[in-house]
Amino acid sequence: MSNTIKVAVIYGSVREGRLCDTVGQWVVDQIRPRESFSPMVIDPAAESVSSFAGRLDEADAFVVVTPEYNHSYPAALKELIDGYTSEWQAKPVAFVSYGGASGGLRAVEHLRHVFAELHAVAIRDGVMFPNVWEQFDEHGRPLQAPRFERGMQTLLARLAWWAETLRHGRAARDYTQAVMLD
Repeated sequence: MSNTIKVAVIYGSVREGRLCDTVGQWVVDQIRPRESFSPMVIDPAAESVSSFAGRLDEADAFVVVTPEYNHSYPAALKELIDGYTSEWQAKPVAFVSYGGASGGLRAVEHLRHVFAELHAVAIRDGVMFPNVWEQFDEHGRPLQAPRFERGMQTLLARLAWWAETLRHGRAARDYTQAVMLD
């Protein structure tokens, strides 16, 4: 078993002119230099939802990058999540959200319930970009970089702990066997 944690960075928006490209690329740029992680992008705007099974299955952890639309998360993200079942089970999910004044927190709260139903573990620590259109420069860098980088450092530390712990648990006992009575 490799020590590298395969992290699927899931882009939650498919809208034309989306800020998800900026925020998502920042997330990937934060993960890439860390030797313990290997990021891969899952972008439903680039490929059909049915094409992600292998990458979601091989992922040890997920970082969902989501905007908040109408106090919740985008329909395209819901379609992606609902298109799979076992690929999410017994794996950690972290959130990087963005939006208006709430920074996407309402979308994340809805997603926590969805992932719990799929037997994934949503970690507490996340990063949010309130009033996102005011947070990045023309090169896609956060104007308050140290603030967001500290949050991402905490998110990744917690994600690594959960990913390693749950990977060992899945290796010791298949998750589908967890409901079998002795």
